[in-house]
Amino acid sequence: MKKNIAILGSTGSIGTQALEVIEANPEIFSATVLTAQENADLLIEQAVKFLPKEVVIGNEKHFDKVKSALSPFDIKVYTGIEALVSVVETDNVDTVLTAMVGYAGLLPTIHAIKAGKDIALANKETLVVAGELITGLAKQYDVNIYPVDSEHSAIFQCLVGEEGNKIEKIILTASGGPFRGKDRTYLANVTKEQALKHPNWSMGAKITIDSATLMNKGLEVIEAKWLFGLEASQIDVIVHPQSIVHSLVQFEDGSIKAQMGLPDMKLPIQYALRYPARLKSAYPRFNFTDYPSLTFEKPDLDTFRNLAIAYEVLDKGGNAACIVNAANEIAVEAFLRDKIGFLDISDLIIESLAKISYISTPTYSDYVQTNEATRRFASELIQVKV
Repeated sequence: MKKNIAILGSTGSIGTQALEVIEANPEIFSATVLTAQENADLLIEQAVKFLPKEVVIGNEKHFDKVKSALSPFDIKVYTGIEALVSVVETDNVDTVLTAMVGYAGLLPTIHAIKAGKDIALANKETLVVAGELITGLAKQYDVNIYPVDSEHSAIFQCLVGEEGNKIEKIILTASGGPFRGKDRTYLANVTKEQALKHPNWSMGAKITIDSATLMNKGLEVIEAKWLFGLEASQIDVIVHPQSIVHSLVQFEDGSIKAQMGLPDMKLPIQYALRYPARLKSAYPRFNFTDYPSLTFEKPDLDTFRNLAIAYEVLDKGGNAACIVNAANEIAVEAFLRDKIGFLDISDLIIESLAKISYISTPTYSDYVQTNEATRRFASELIQVKV
């Protein structure tokens, strides 16, 4: 039987690549739900091609346009957050690929889990913000969470067949981004155009900036804790500029397993959607002779403070990571709009952590209030700086 996939964020980088996977395997997958926030034109194009049963456009101002364009087809069109959380609960869906950007992915993921849908998780912020809540719900509703991030997919693949063998530590690899080796004097004057030029990966704007600041790796550290049940001391980060070794697991006997391959997000996407099977593909293959030297180095936590911040809030727990995520989303948006400088991003996060009230055992309502309060504070701080 075909597996019916709901893609939340189908017009983004992960969403479009997921549709490539589905197109290449029409006998295995069907895209039954597609959603987007703003990109109505691409959403319409995708819906006409893949003929999902339901489409959601998040921004209501685009609803009439999408509905009119899809009126000749047997596709239901909805708009708004209520529709978004409802479509993941329908019988038309087996697996929900959460490819939305940022905090917005949290609520629909909660609803999908409660509806018993397996999750292919590309929205790391969901576990960063509310990891304890999400993992608890997944256990309660007997739902599987399959990681899509290349690093977490690598860890997941290394652990297959290792049930019962204790993990000593995992090692997440980082490319180092476009500013690897630069100092803070250099970073003080970098532009968004420079920051958006990732050396190895083609990604959306927000995650690309996060990669440049190493916040993306910090978020992945927090996500890894919840995905694999680890302590902060069991999670290492190493800079690997070639992005061939996607991550590693070291077991208590000292042996290390690594997952390797050319940088291509379609591989972890299809592995998450079809686990435990591996699908035959025509993607380019890695050749060792093309990479005679694979290098590794320690991350510079003094220059790239966001990774250090992530470890701090991982130890602290509670709603601290929620504060960091909200402040970072506001800061990155401001940087992309030329409102603040590159180094101001980490400054804004640190100031938000100092200002917003800490809650040691937050409820879902606490996460919502923390997110809103942090966004208000960070936005006001940006206005002062401007």
